[in-house]
Amino acid sequence: MFRRLIAASVLLLVATAVFAAPTKSVTIVGRNDLRFSQDHITVAPGTKVTLKLINKSHLPASAMSHNWVLLKSGTDAGAFDNAARSAANNDYIPKSMSDRVIAHTTMVSGGHSDTITFTAPTKPGNYEYICTFPGHFRAGMKGTLTVSPTN
Repeated sequence: MFRRLIAASVLLLVATAVFAAPTKSVTIVGRNDLRFSQDHITVAPGTKVTLKLINKSHLPASAMSHNWVLLKSGTDAGAFDNAARSAANNDYIPKSMSDRVIAHTTMVSGGHSDTITFTAPTKPGNYEYICTFPGHFRAGMKGTLTVSPTN
């Protein structure tokens, strides 16, 4: 009986490890040139993503803070960015469009970082990520998360 219990426990542990969702760690640096250090990330559907955003700027927070906002498929990033301008008290995440966000960091000032963990969408496709600090998205601070089963 004891041997069967041990065998069943080992089998359960192996099965859990084999069928666990894939994981991926990503570090992105926000820079003074209004670009993310990575403008493209590829993951498998349902991947558990741990993302660290680092702001290496030496400029004041009022001029050069960054966040990382992953938008749901079909979201108009320009409209989201426009709405974000009036959401300074909410890390530039507009409450009226918060249902369009998959994941986001806090607003990070120079010399600081924020780490988040989220589950990538299960539906393959391209998902845009942007910085919503005023003017940054329009200047090109954006990228694409590609969800692909052939990752």
